[in-house]
Amino acid sequence: MKILVDADSCPKPARGLIIRAAIRRGLRAVFAANRPIPDISGRGIAMELCPPGEGSADDRIMALAVPGDMAITRDIPLASRLVAASVHVLDDRGRLYTLENIRERLSLRNFTVGLAENGLALQRNAVYGKRELKSFADSLDRLLTRLDQ
Repeated sequence: MKILVDADSCPKPARGLIIRAAIRRGLRAVFAANRPIPDISGRGIAMELCPPGEGSADDRIMALAVPGDMAITRDIPLASRLVAASVHVLDDRGRLYTLENIRERLSLRNFTVGLAENGLALQRNAVYGKRELKSFADSLDRLLTRLDQ
């Protein structure tokens, strides 16, 4: 199993946690982005610099993903593709995407995007603090432990 990270939108504290968890467990972690992301290094840690253009990092993650891998992304359309490919998917706030919930999440995301496109954007909570990081850390640890068994 490897950990695939949609690094463009992954907060720095979450990236650090992923790197430490991967090194501690001897897992390979691949961070994919359209731009260089600082501080991506360590044993088994790789940075995949993808070509410019929308979706290129997502496509690279999909090309690397195999059933049983883990992915970290807040991109719900990418999460939907990964879940369909039997990849375990978390977002950076600790939410687990599954076959049971991904359609609802994708529908809600599409509705929200539709509102924004029509000038009715909802206010978003962009804060990524200690509570969000702890929720992510707990979910990451739970999922890694479950997958180790």
